[in-house]
Amino acid sequence: MAEPGDPLGLHRVIPDPDPSVPLPLPQRAQRLDNDPQKRFDSEIEVAVETLNIDAASFRQMEEASGGDPTKVGELVLETVRRRGKQHNPVTGSGGMLLGKVIWVGELVQDRGVGPGDRVMTLASLSLTPLHLRAIKAVRPASAQVDVEGTAFLFATAPFAKMPTDLSPRLALAALDVAGAAPQVARLTKPGDTVLVLGAGGKSGILCAVEARRRVGPRGKVIGLETHAPYARDLVALGVCDAVLEVDARDVVTVRDRVAELTEGDGADLTLSCVNVPGCEMAAICATKDRGKVYFFAMSTSFTACALGAEGIGADVDLYIGNGFCAGHADHTLDLLRSDDRVRSLFLERYG
Repeated sequence: MAEPGDPLGLHRVIPDPDPSVPLPLPQRAQRLDNDPQKRFDSEIEVAVETLNIDAASFRQMEEASGGDPTKVGELVLETVRRRGKQHNPVTGSGGMLLGKVIWVGELVQDRGVGPGDRVMTLASLSLTPLHLRAIKAVRPASAQVDVEGTAFLFATAPFAKMPTDLSPRLALAALDVAGAAPQVARLTKPGDTVLVLGAGGKSGILCAVEARRRVGPRGKVIGLETHAPYARDLVALGVCDAVLEVDARDVVTVRDRVAELTEGDGADLTLSCVNVPGCEMAAICATKDRGKVYFFAMSTSFTACALGAEGIGADVDLYIGNGFCAGHADHTLDLLRSDDRVRSLFLERYG
């Protein structure tokens, strides 16, 4: 009989050597016990095939390794060896994984999966116990790393079964940012002006497409994308009323260009989907008073957001990007299924 374990995964947290330090939850823990020989009845054991590293983390590792994919793989191995999880020590972020279920604990038999099912995690790698035996391939275009390894999903960890009508790489890329489109659906209404920073990336495209659907003919969608090939892709999609090739760190230029397109009003909703730091104030300055700013990017400094908005007297609502909301996996996969243009672009890049 396996031990029961804690639903939140506390049984995998390695305590701080100082006994006065409270035991953190797995995401905040410095190290997790990733021993693949241990099994707990509140876990699902997965044979890992691919890690989908989040954009901010992959970019940081690329820069640290001089763009060498082999060295990126070595950084992943080192992080997992030291921490028992893929929790980037610089960005603090992780990603998600694709793998095959090999064992289901007695306490999680009701999760709807069994041995042989392929699943994608919808909880961050920064809280998922992971043991890696080998790096098989690093694919920079999709920020995906093919591996041999074992992971353990806690009783509370969300995941999705692999769909049969989409390629694994395509589905993994889309579900890495599954929370993006559903959150846009919650926050927009007909007639709104929506600004998307980093609109040419995975989450940015999904946000722009969802915004176009929600704001209707009287609304406006503005995409900002500094990477020229992605900007061209965004124009070809035809979901934005305007595509600005502007660096999202250039606060004044972003503010002024958006003001020109909105008769000085600014955006009702701004979505930050960039993978570099320093874009917080551009998002805030481009948003009208009583507007909303949603930060999906893991490169965001929430101190910079709060103090920056206060410092310029910006009366806006600031939202921390939550990668989970009810039904987000189905919402995102249905978007891909229903929009041939988006599905073709994702297949070209990630599938």
